[in-house]
Amino acid sequence: MTTPATPAKPKRPKLGEVLASLKNPRVTVMLALGFASGLPFMLTAGTLGYWLRDEGTSLKAIGFISWVGLAYSFKFLWAPIVDRVTPPGLGRFGRRRSWLLVTQAVLIAGLIAMALIGPQGGLAALGAAALVVAFASATQDIAVDALRIEAAENEEELGLFTGAYSLGYRLAILAADAFILIAAQHLGWPIAYGFMAVLMLVGIAASLLMKEPARAEEVLANQRPLWTPRGLFDSVAGPFVSFFTTYGWMALVMLLMITLYRLPEFVMGPMATPFYHDLGLAKDFVGGIRLSAGLAGTLCGIAAGGLLAAGLGRLRGLIAGSVLQALAVASFSLLAIFGGHPQLFAAVMFFDNFGVGAAGVLLVTYMSSLTSLGYTATQYALLSSTYTWVGKIAKGFSGAIVEGLTATHGLMGAYTIFFVGAGAVGLPALVLCLLLERPTRARLEAAKAAPPG
Repeated sequence: MTTPATPAKPKRPKLGEVLASLKNPRVTVMLALGFASGLPFMLTAGTLGYWLRDEGTSLKAIGFISWVGLAYSFKFLWAPIVDRVTPPGLGRFGRRRSWLLVTQAVLIAGLIAMALIGPQGGLAALGAAALVVAFASATQDIAVDALRIEAAENEEELGLFTGAYSLGYRLAILAADAFILIAAQHLGWPIAYGFMAVLMLVGIAASLLMKEPARAEEVLANQRPLWTPRGLFDSVAGPFVSFFTTYGWMALVMLLMITLYRLPEFVMGPMATPFYHDLGLAKDFVGGIRLSAGLAGTLCGIAAGGLLAAGLGRLRGLIAGSVLQALAVASFSLLAIFGGHPQLFAAVMFFDNFGVGAAGVLLVTYMSSLTSLGYTATQYALLSSTYTWVGKIAKGFSGAIVEGLTATHGLMGAYTIFFVGAGAVGLPALVLCLLLERPTRARLEAAKAAPPG
């Protein structure tokens, strides 16, 4: 088995550096790929829940249909194929870009299918179309994450790529979580979803413009083909063996921490948009606030994530991010208590995007630093799947929890308890970050003290 090289560790730039670097076409293309990665996510999650709630669907059903997002949690199972196989007939584009073009075409078709079916076509049919979108989106993420890490020529560029990707991803979340509400209010949900399908052309353009990275191809060229027994073992087991060999016992703690880190956001997710509906807020109002205060919070959160990573280090930055994320999720309870007053709603939307944005940047930076060249797609897919699978399963019960609490506490009382509890489920990840911080610091100090070569 070929031992892969470890890529340079990503250095988190400030948001201003990321924005200034957009004059570099490679960074701009990475922002566009981040946008393409983020756009489908909400369309099979919270935004779909808003559409369903508009049509009178129960919270329990909305929670359960969110399980289509489990596709993101199991993408490591087919990541070795993305790592080693080029889609037939597209070899001239290269392995990473070929997978991007295939998945983006499927995403456009899947979103159009969702627009045409709608809740009136039955939850089963709509859920099937959403599952296709989620599966294609998860596969696109595998290729984008590998491309982002492999295309970087040095540590600084990897940091800029990660910052641009994160910015593009969060902008897409706002488009699919806020702008779409304004479109749905005036044009209807089907046309709004159709417009999101058109926006996926941004990803296709970026895939055609981005140059295929050569570094990973050089490593993979020395490895056995996937269809040989040794090649199959190396492609499936190699990434995991390499990861656990590199980090030893800490690997298990790392994976557990990553598993729990975004749990508050995932658990809260399916209920956020139905909550806006139940507050009696107009879609225009929600969309406008999320596009203004939400965008401001996103930009500040990304900047804060970069500053925290640079100033505190990856683990200490993760500790700060976990606290911000938990408080951001719990802040939704203020709306349930005091109502959707414009100033309060804007403040909560700003803080939500700030806390979640900072935590997301910090986690992406940390996970990117753990991958090895040659196994990039599979290892990053493993890490990013790890941080979603528990949350994706748990969030399916969110609607049942709120409906169960409603019987004894009323609807707004149920939402209050739910959002506070969703924030509190981030405490175990905080404890694990604290547990990892000391041995990680000792490991870095030992590496610095070691003689060169």
